[in-house]
Amino acid sequence: MKWSEISIHTTNEAIEPISNILHEAGASGVVIEDPFELEKEREDIFGEIYQLNPDDFPEEGVIVKAYLPVNSFLGETVDEIKQSIENLVKYNIDIGRNSVEISEVNEEEWATAWKKYYNPVKISEKFTIVPTWEQYEPVNSDELIIELDPGMAFGTGTHPTTVMCIQALERTVKPGNHVIDVGTGSGVLSIASAMLQAEKVGAYDLDEVAVNSARLNTKLNKVHDRVAVSQNNLLDGVSEGADVIVANILAEVILKFTDDAARIVKPGGYFITSGIIGQKKDLVKTAVIEAGFEVEEVMLMEDWVAIIARKPE
Repeated sequence: MKWSEISIHTTNEAIEPISNILHEAGASGVVIEDPFELEKEREDIFGEIYQLNPDDFPEEGVIVKAYLPVNSFLGETVDEIKQSIENLVKYNIDIGRNSVEISEVNEEEWATAWKKYYNPVKISEKFTIVPTWEQYEPVNSDELIIELDPGMAFGTGTHPTTVMCIQALERTVKPGNHVIDVGTGSGVLSIASAMLQAEKVGAYDLDEVAVNSARLNTKLNKVHDRVAVSQNNLLDGVSEGADVIVANILAEVILKFTDDAARIVKPGGYFITSGIIGQKKDLVKTAVIEAGFEVEEVMLMEDWVAIIARKPE
């Protein structure tokens, strides 16, 4: 089978929204080539191992790649992708050079291209993300392993926004809690919550492909008995109280449901938000405070922000 590789030269700020656009167009995942990875100083506290080739990265900006099947609709699909990316400027998102290149690869090359980018990565004190094809032996007896297939939607869960959310969940989720994951994507945050002994997790996403991906991943990690994945627009129609709400989505989307989050989070509970670029930190922080939360911590990783807020008792 033939696949078309679509390569978009853009900015770090545009990675998340462009990844979502590609997913909605039918891509089963994305590859991100960011030259910052070559220069980043890495602490070895989590035992990460990186083997990066400078030739795989652009000199400036970021390249986001995805793979689409070659069919009679490909031209129309690519045109829609280009238009959707151009529309991001309406949301004050810098799309940079925004050059789009198309090339053709066969299925075997596509599979190999995916796998060379992903290895087991320890992302926090407790969690390690492991691609499904990798053999991995836990280093510590209390290490928690999340298995993900990067061929599924939304990558492998190692993006800074996801890492910060998981670290925030480690600090806030208690055994027996009810957690809600808004915009669940691959389901990685819901899986992490269940592994932290949350008794009940509601995983919501508007996109049907994401819902199916999350369901598969919860079964793969054997937490599907406590994680209920469903198609839903943000917190519409949700009434049951939650101890923790986590949302790793765009800042503009977070602003739409801060009041609903304040309504649903129990007194003393937490609202964790990420997917926020540095320039929009104060915007989200203000909205969260105005909704009635108290900001306990602002986490920073690279150019990204996560906020841990608590509802007063």
